[in-house]
Amino acid sequence: MDEAELSRAFPIGDGACLEAVIGRYGQALLRYCHHILCDYHEAQDAVQDALLRAWSRRNRFRAGTNLEAWLYKLAYHACIDLLRQRRRQLFAPPPPSGHNPDYIGPELRAALSVLTPEERGLVFGRVMEGRSYEELSQIYGPSAAALRKRYERARKKLALALSESELDEQKEVVP
Repeated sequence: MDEAELSRAFPIGDGACLEAVIGRYGQALLRYCHHILCDYHEAQDAVQDALLRAWSRRNRFRAGTNLEAWLYKLAYHACIDLLRQRRRQLFAPPPPSGHNPDYIGPELRAALSVLTPEERGLVFGRVMEGRSYEELSQIYGPSAAALRKRYERARKKLALALSESELDEQKEVVP
C-alpha cells in the first residue's frame, strides 16, 4: 500500500492495515522517539503507545490527510507523557555495543540536555531526517515560518552549549 492508500484505508482499517502502518512508519517513529528520549527502551514504549493510540483513535483520523504527520504528533505526545511520568534523568547514555548509528556521544548528549523535548524533536527532524519546515509544521502545529525561527533558536542554543563544553574541557586540560 502506498501512503495515499494507507491514509484512506487507516480509519476503516483491519489488522493488515495496522501491519502496513507499523511496517512503513515503525522504525522511523522509533528513531524519532529515541532521539527525544535518549533511551531505547523508553522509545519503544513511546512508539507502542503512539501506535496503540493511533489504532484506538483511528475513527478520529480524517481519511486523505497526512497519516505520517498524525503518527509523529502522537509519538511526540507519547514521549512528552513519558518524560512527565517518569521525571528522571533524560540523558543516561545508552550502552555502546559495536557501531550504533543512533548513539550520541556524551558531549552532544550533554549539549542536547539544554534543549526542550520539542526543540530536540525539531532538531532531529531537520538534521537527522531532513524534513522540511512544512512537514514539521504538520507534526508540531505552528506555521513553517514559526518553526524555522524555533529551529534557528534551538540550533544557536545547541551551538552555545557545545562551545561551552569545549571551553570547559580546555580549562580542565590547562592548569
